[in-house]
Amino acid sequence: MIKVIAGPKGTGKTAKLVDDINEVARTDSNVVCIERGNRLDQLLKPNVRLVNMKEYPIKGFDQVLAFICGICSKDYDLTHIYIDAICKVADDYDLDNLGEFLGKLDAFLADKPITAMLLFSGDINTSPDSIKKYV
Repeated sequence: MIKVIAGPKGTGKTAKLVDDINEVARTDSNVVCIERGNRLDQLLKPNVRLVNMKEYPIKGFDQVLAFICGICSKDYDLTHIYIDAICKVADDYDLDNLGEFLGKLDAFLADKPITAMLLFSGDINTSPDSIKKYV
């Protein structure tokens, strides 16, 4: 299952993400949070695996998807994936590419007990339907 939290910058999306991550991390869940940079490292519980995408030569949504597949292949008991600022993580701001990525990620996660939550900074009203259906 995929959930997208969308809205303009400064509307509290990251605060919602952090609250959700820390709530899930209180249980026996195996949680991964992907971001570009390390602004969340002091806000998350220590049992959350934080991945800084600046440390990897990843560019584009297909490479982000491949990276997520690699994480899932290593962590067979993964329960939640969080991505802060998906377009920044992928270094791709094309909304059609984002919509295609969401479809591929949804298909990949379809038979897995993993929930993915992604943040998207943008106006959902002007976004393609391929993005809106996950909001």
